Amino acid sequence: MPQTPYDPAKEGATMDFRERMSYADYLGLEHILNAQFPRSTAHDELLFIIQHQTSELWMKLAIHELTMARKLIIADELRPAFKMLTRVARIFEQLNSAWDVLRTMTPGEYTQFREDLGPSSGFQSYQYRLIEFLAGNKNEAMMRPHAHDRAVMATLTEALHAPSLYDVALQLLHRRGLPIDDALMTRDFAQSHFISPCVTEAWATIYRDPARYWDLYELAEKLVDFEDYFRRWRFNHVTTVERIIGFKRGTGGTGGVSYLKRMLDVVLFPELWQVRTVL
Repeated sequence: MPQTPYDPAKEGATMDFRERMSYADYLGLEHILNAQFPRSTAHDELLFIIQHQTSELWMKLAIHELTMARKLIIADELRPAFKMLTRVARIFEQLNSAWDVLRTMTPGEYTQFREDLGPSSGFQSYQYRLIEFLAGNKNEAMMRPHAHDRAVMATLTEALHAPSLYDVALQLLHRRGLPIDDALMTRDFAQSHFISPCVTEAWATIYRDPARYWDLYELAEKLVDFEDYFRRWRFNHVTTVERIIGFKRGTGGTGGVSYLKRMLDVVLFPELWQVRTVL
């Protein structure tokens, strides 16, 4: 006998949304799902747009989490900060997976719409720049593509001059009595942190006696997790670009793969990697 079709309303499910907030209302799906504007007739342009849009959404969440984690470290509230740093690492795991989808596009498919991108490029992502500034890779020159947008420039300028996530971690070590030079507490935070022997020694002290410094030991590992996933994201970016366009220049005028490979040399938390050698 045919079964009666299932009706969720009989179990209390709300089915009438004429005067109620729906799932689509809450998420603003009308705006999100209608925010793709391909400039060509190429089938794969929609993939390209959505991959970058979703990456920007994940980066928005990463900025939200990194900003709060930084505030919590300043306040010595490390447990919730650890949760947020773990989440950021998982966000970058999701961002890594996005490259796998984009790599299903072949060079020939990309060339069908590449000229329609004009000079636009992921190089101009202000959210990516903000993540780098929050993490400690400071470079004022990288703000120039955003000079036309006052609000973005204000956000980036504030992040450029503020202590980074790593700076506030080192300030915490200093407050805990570890041998961090006073000069690092008052340095020009608009410059990237350069490797310092006293910082390496401070982390080594923590790693040699994790029971005594457990929360600082855990902080160190959360930072390494974040940079580990961040490095993978950068590497997958290089691989994807080389697979699709080879060594052509990027649409934004950068060297493309050569520029991205240079970014692979950037180390956010250098002493946390160096300490593994000295232990």
